[in-house]
Amino acid sequence: MRDPRFDILFQPVRIGPVVARNRFYQAPHCNGMGNLRPQAHAAMRGIKAEGGWAVVNTEHCSVHPSGDLMPEVLQMLWDDGDIPPLALMVEAVHEHGSLAGVQLAYPAYYNANRMTRDVPLGPMDRPVSGHHPVQVRAMDKSDIKALLGWWKAAAQRARKAGFDILNVDGNFSTIAFQFISPRNQRTDEYGGSLKNRVRLLKGLIEATREGGGDACAVSVRLIIDELFGPEGLRAADEGIEAISLLAELPDLWDLVVGTWADDSPTSRFASENDHEPFMTGIKGVTTKPVVGVGRFTSPDTMAGLIRRGVLDMIGAARPSIADPFLPKKIEEGRYEDIRECIGCNICVSSHFAMTNLRCTQNPTMGEEWRRGWHPERISTRSSDATVLVVGGGPAGLECARALGQRGYQVTLAERRSRLGGRVTLEGELPGLREWLRVRDWRVTQLDKLTNVGVYLESDLGVAEILEFDADEVVLATGSQWRADGVGRAAFKPLALSPSVPVFTPDDIMGGNIPSGQIIVYDDDHYYMGAVIAEKLALAGSNVTLVTPAADVSSFTINTLENIRTAKRLYERGVRMVTHMALTGTHEGQALFVDARTGATEHREADALVLVTARLPRNELFAALTAQLDEGRAGRFRRVSRIGDCEAPAAIYAAVYSGHRFAQEFETSDPTLRRERINLAI
Repeated sequence: MRDPRFDILFQPVRIGPVVARNRFYQAPHCNGMGNLRPQAHAAMRGIKAEGGWAVVNTEHCSVHPSGDLMPEVLQMLWDDGDIPPLALMVEAVHEHGSLAGVQLAYPAYYNANRMTRDVPLGPMDRPVSGHHPVQVRAMDKSDIKALLGWWKAAAQRARKAGFDILNVDGNFSTIAFQFISPRNQRTDEYGGSLKNRVRLLKGLIEATREGGGDACAVSVRLIIDELFGPEGLRAADEGIEAISLLAELPDLWDLVVGTWADDSPTSRFASENDHEPFMTGIKGVTTKPVVGVGRFTSPDTMAGLIRRGVLDMIGAARPSIADPFLPKKIEEGRYEDIRECIGCNICVSSHFAMTNLRCTQNPTMGEEWRRGWHPERISTRSSDATVLVVGGGPAGLECARALGQRGYQVTLAERRSRLGGRVTLEGELPGLREWLRVRDWRVTQLDKLTNVGVYLESDLGVAEILEFDADEVVLATGSQWRADGVGRAAFKPLALSPSVPVFTPDDIMGGNIPSGQIIVYDDDHYYMGAVIAEKLALAGSNVTLVTPAADVSSFTINTLENIRTAKRLYERGVRMVTHMALTGTHEGQALFVDARTGATEHREADALVLVTARLPRNELFAALTAQLDEGRAGRFRRVSRIGDCEAPAAIYAAVYSGHRFAQEFETSDPTLRRERINLAI
């Protein structure tokens, strides 16, 4: 039963001509499916509606070919041919009684128009974002008039697709905000004073209203603070004032902060509800509903924001990905079942990979259509087979949980005294505490399953496994970090002198901490090298992080934390060296070669920490396979590997691996649908 304190979250909210059934608002978010995979996109959004989100929005939807963000996979409403794919989403959302919103957008500075080759347009003449050799042309009055016409036409198409809410995107990358920002240096009536700079947004709102007609609500997604210091828009200076100038024009204000990296910081660098300080005072300048985001997972936080008058609706992107059924679980009082977002931003990385959305907590995300997976339901067992899962890390936990949900009799054996495997160890590293939610949610669910037995301090070998007499053995025994230097830059072990002791992340996480002048060599390029360096610096060591890549923790560009990572290391006193590949050690020195020029360099080191590659712990797999081949396996008919034991990767891949095994266990023809181009059109 739901706690009455949370009843306020389930009050309806009027948004212009439409009514949201509760206060849960799935904010626009990218997903890597977009207009290239419309059936997958529609199924994913439909699941959100089924899970209780009263408003479900698309991602960025371009209104014209001169606003082309390819190769990013997004939405578009350039002509009537773009209506059917979006209508699929609307139908999926309406099926569950939710409102469908479309984020109408026109990028500026962030689009080189690589596909259309149209000249990019913006407030001023300047290069496009990044290093693409293209410049934006400053819009003249005829361009602005044309834009308003394109926008109105896109709104009309959105209405034909069936959308209930048309969102005018004033995000960091879009034309409306580029005009509003104080960095707009125009000298005509679209530049100078704030009243002039909001003129274009006002025109876009009016064009949307005209195109959408009386049946569609109009919302505005706008940056309240640019987080760019005195050169950018600041909430206390002009941010709230900009809203006051247009206060009653839209039907809802959807407010964000800074760039995407600011609006969606990882849990390493920001806690839940970190945007609230920027929202203070907004309700004093508009009577329209206000939505904000902040990686909300706590019902208490959500209800408190509504009760205190900070927000009218709870906006969420990442929490709706981690648990599409978050609203329904709060409504039903099942708080312990909420699959809380861990704030790792692996979901964001799928946008840059231009492929289906993925999530560390929710392995079904992005697989709703192509594999037929559902975050809450799974097919029942097809036999009385018993399964032994060896290893209680992320893969083993998810495998045992999902198999147990299907109804199989499962035994989970873990050699350590606590569950979680690498998640438990990594959760103790700086900034990664919230990652323990991966373990905790699964342990909570396992505790509810009477058909799953969990045994700790059970280090099983071949004899014990054969004696156990299970039908199926699944090995989730993880991996270990290499201590020989092999990684992306080195294909064979390096010449490492005993004069420089070598450590790995396993040593550091196990409490074996070196001291003195330490070199952390990062050829992994995700978070591990940086958090190990930070931990050692906090312990008082003199740390240098060296990488052969062009940037520290280079993969974290895709998780929006690369700049924050560098700043954090700088604050901790960690020196950062890029483009240098380790070649070996000799007489108290680490030897490097410049990955670009071949120039050599020596650095003194009391210890070397290698963050390179990992080796799967698959000795048990080899031994059991041999038993099977020799006909001496007894009852069990197959041994399988999942997670890092099969192929070391990030935690999200381990969770997915465990879930996929459970989904496909005893399934003769697993589903994998692809969306194909229809050449008949």
